Parts: sequence; structure tokens; C-alpha cells
Amino acid sequence: MINKQKGFSLLEIVIAFSILALSLGILLKIFSGGVNSAGVAEDYTVAVQVAEGLMARAGTEIPLAATDNSGMINDKYEWFLTITPYIFNTDNLGQTPSNVELFKVKVLVRWDIRNTQYRQIELTTLKLSTKTL
Repeated sequence: MINKQKGFSLLEIVIAFSILALSLGILLKIFSGGVNSAGVAEDYTVAVQVAEGLMARAGTEIPLAATDNSGMINDKYEWFLTITPYIFNTDNLGQTPSNVELFKVKVLVRWDIRNTQYRQIELTTLKLSTKTL
């Protein structure tokens, strides 16, 4: 009797499906990680735009004076704006002009506040203003 096989055995099919399932599982995990990273990157981009917008408003719409402001944007991004006078050592610089003031502007934006490990960014700059006499 000659045994000629014309197909795959059950064991070969089970092994092939196991390899396929494992490969698909790994691919799905890779793609979901990429989507999650894109979402986090988008959140950081929006937070930086919010912070830069607040920085640009300081000195134009928001007067340069010692102040603390805060607010919420889109029920997601909580922001804090702090403006303080900046005092620096003038020993090595000579005299500073008496008609200008320097202010430190700090913007903190945070999100995912409902989580205990929220994300945040902080931008700081110095802005020059003329003194009002």
C-alpha cells in the first residue's frame, strides 16, 4: 500500500495558525503603541501652543506687573501664568537705565489632571517694559 498525502496534517495547521496569531498580536501591539505616541505628541503640541500664546499675550493684553493668573482651556489644559519683577546683579554690568524694568514670565500648562501622574510643560522668558513714572 502506497500512502500519498494530498494535504496538511492537523498538527501542521494548528502550528501555522498559532504562528499567525502570535504575529498578528505583535503587529497590533506595535500599531497601537504608535497611535498612543501620536496622541501624546499631539497633547504636547497643543500645550506648547497654549503656553506660547500666553507668553505672547504677556506685555500686550496682559500688563507686565507682578501677577498670578490661571485658567482652563477646552476642559483639558490647565494653565498658570506668573509674572514677577526680575532683579539682577548690576555690579559687572554698570548702571541700568532707570526707565526700564525687566519681568520674568513663567507659564505652566498641565493636562491629564484626573490622573495622579499628570503631564506638564513650563516655559520661562524675560520681558522688558518701560517704567511708568
